Amino acid sequence: MSAHQDSNEENAVTESGQADHCIDGAETHAGEHCAEAAGEENPIEEQASEEFAEWLEAVDSGLIPKEGLPPESGEISGDEGENPPEAPAEDNAIADMERQLAETRDQLLRKAADFENFRKRMNQEKQSAIEYANQSLLMDIIPIIDDFERAIQSAEASEELTGLPAGKAMIEGIAMIEKRLLGQLENKWGLKRYISAGAPFDPSFHEAMFMEKTSGVEEAVVQEEFAKGYTLKDRVIRAAKVKVLMPEEGEQ
Repeated sequence: MSAHQDSNEENAVTESGQADHCIDGAETHAGEHCAEAAGEENPIEEQASEEFAEWLEAVDSGLIPKEGLPPESGEISGDEGENPPEAPAEDNAIADMERQLAETRDQLLRKAADFENFRKRMNQEKQSAIEYANQSLLMDIIPIIDDFERAIQSAEASEELTGLPAGKAMIEGIAMIEKRLLGQLENKWGLKRYISAGAPFDPSFHEAMFMEKTSGVEEAVVQEEFAKGYTLKDRVIRAAKVKVLMPEEGEQ
């Protein structure tokens, strides 16, 4: 029994050693085959490498255009260079706000200028209304002054009044009243009377009632005034009624 068991164990050891030897032999044979395969050159890969090298050489020499080739690292394609990326939405919003702010500022400046012009115009109109507020009243007083002047001229032309001491005193009294009235109106209200006789004819100051041609003048001249003219604050409120001497046609 014991001898038979020992014989079986020896056979198992022998078989295990033979199996290991076979495995080692297979690995060795496979390694040698792979080494031989690696050492051999693949004809297809070698031909492809040669064709690719020839193609690159043709591209570099310019025989084949580079259009369609992928850009090299660091290069920017034509489309990317011509069309840069759009600005973000935030930049567009800021640009719109700046434009609206500029338009609003321009409108405010225009409104401020219009208001300033309106204020100046209103002040001028107000001042003008104050200065000429009494124009209507003064226009009613001017005919009374004309009556004083005509009364004095008539009294001075009367020999009966000028020949009597009382007549002379009356004429002097009327002339004094007229002078005082004119002085008061001029100092307080700005009403002035201007003399036109002998002055060049000016349509802004004179109203021609009669015209006479003569050879003694070179330009239109006021010969006689029938009613004196008046100004109020440098504004003519009544033109003088005058007779005008006109030069002959050949002397103009």
